[in-house]
Parts: sequence; structure tokens; C-alpha cells
Amino acid sequence: MTSPGPHGTSRGTPHGTRRPDTLAARVTALLGSTHPGPTVVVTLLAVVLGASSGLPLDRLVLLALAVLLGQASIGFANDWLDAGRDRAVGRTDKPVAQGRVSVAAVRTAAVASAALMLVPSYALGPAAGTAHLVLVASGWAYDLGLKRTPASVVPFVVSFGLLPAVATLAAAPPAPPAAWAVAVGAVFGVAIHFTNVLPDLEDDARTGIAGLPHRLGRTRSGVTAFAALAVAAVLLLSGQLGGDASTPGLVAAVVGTVVTLGIALVGVRLVIAGRVDRTLFRLIMVAAVLLVVQLALSGGTIVA
Repeated sequence: MTSPGPHGTSRGTPHGTRRPDTLAARVTALLGSTHPGPTVVVTLLAVVLGASSGLPLDRLVLLALAVLLGQASIGFANDWLDAGRDRAVGRTDKPVAQGRVSVAAVRTAAVASAALMLVPSYALGPAAGTAHLVLVASGWAYDLGLKRTPASVVPFVVSFGLLPAVATLAAAPPAPPAAWAVAVGAVFGVAIHFTNVLPDLEDDARTGIAGLPHRLGRTRSGVTAFAALAVAAVLLLSGQLGGDASTPGLVAAVVGTVVTLGIALVGVRLVIAGRVDRTLFRLIMVAAVLLVVQLALSGGTIVA
């Protein structure tokens, strides 16, 4: 068992894991630092929002690429900046903590993907590009230190609240998003932040992290997260009921809302029962996909 070498290189890890020897293994390890699950879900959400805004295929592709690169950069930055903490608490889900990829490689990938993200973002127009830049900067702000403060939830509210705006502003000509769509994104961001942090409260406390969920405590934070999910579901349904969705689409919207509220109820029961683990975050991700499908099937629009 040895300590990290200079410039982020590692001669070993707390778990004795060796750096992959093949290029394919190194690339796989690097991609693991993008936080692939949430990155893919957010990208899918952006594409559905773009389709709901009436974007043609070429602009949908640009939107997907921009969001994918932006989310990857936030994930890379998180693993780069948290490398020391992740090693200290023995995170087995972080390639850097396992020594499968160097800190230097993840740092380079974070900066490079953030820079590359600007190309497709601004290809969608200055309004969409700037909105997306603020969205990604908000995620970086969390990684750079807001996670340690009572304002830890703010980047999630800002980033997810801006996601519908990126989609609608990518249209030609750009259009503002509906207020309910922004509200759904912002409230959903609360649910994502709280459930993502909950399993790590004790490890975070050991390494000096004290965001809003840490200050509220496990039970109150868990209940808050799934209450936020329920509010997001109701806001989405209200937006669809107030739009021009078809009757089959509205039926799908109602069914989707009921199922999402059921997921919220299951989540609250798990929290109260003390079963606080990654299952809670997975429930939120399932709900996110469900809300995406609900929006797609309704045939409604998120444009104001």
C-alpha cells in the first residue's frame, strides 16, 4: 500500500488496485469518471425537451452533444477535485480513488470537455450557448466548493432549472421556456442533490463536507427529496393540462404522474425505515426517465 506520487500519478491505492495496462481499459476507466448514469439521463432529458420545443434533427444532435460534453466535464471535475477525499473514504465507485486512472488525466479531461462543449453550445446560438455555459459553470461551482456550504443545493436548482431554457433557446428563432418547465427542472434538481448525497453523509462529514443535506440530517433530507419529486410531477402535469396535448397524451400524463407519486411514496418509506443507500438515487433516476417519457407521449410543448 503506497501513497500517490507527484502530479496525480499513483503507485498504488488503498485497495491495491493497479492502473489498467491496456488503452481500452484506461479509456473505460476514464469514462467511468463522467458519472455515466446521470450524464446519460440528463442528456436524454435534454433531447426530449428539445424535441418538445420542435427542434429539427440537426439541432437535436448539437444539443445532445453539448449537454453530453457539459455533463461529462462536471463529472470529471468532481472526480478530479474529490480525488483525495474519495481515496480517504475508500470509494469503490470512483476510478480515480481505485487508481484505475490518474488525477492528471481526469483533470485534463475535465478542462478539455468543458472547452469542447462550447462549440456545439454556441452553434445553437448565443442565447442557448450562454444558458448552457451558465448551467455547466453552476455544476463546476458545486464541485469547486459550494458543496461544502448551506448553498449546496443552489447549483442543482440553477442547472436543472436552466435545462429547459437551453432546449427552447436552441430553436431558430430562440424562444423562452414555459415557467412551469423551469419550475419542474429546478424542483427536480433538489431531489437529485439530496438523494445523491444521502448515502455519503458520514463519509462527507469525515472529510469536511457540510452541505445543506448534511445540516438537515438524513431523515429530513430524504423526505425533502421525495417531496420535491412529487412537486415536480404535479407541476409537470399542470403544465401539460394547461397546454395543447392530445387526449391520449393527457391520459399518459396522468398515469405517469400517478406512478411518479408512487415512487415518491416508496422513497419516503425507505428513508423513514432507515434504508438510505444508492437505491434512493436510482429511484430518482427512474422517475426522471418516466417524466421524460411522460412529456414525450403527451405531445405538449415546453415553449412559453
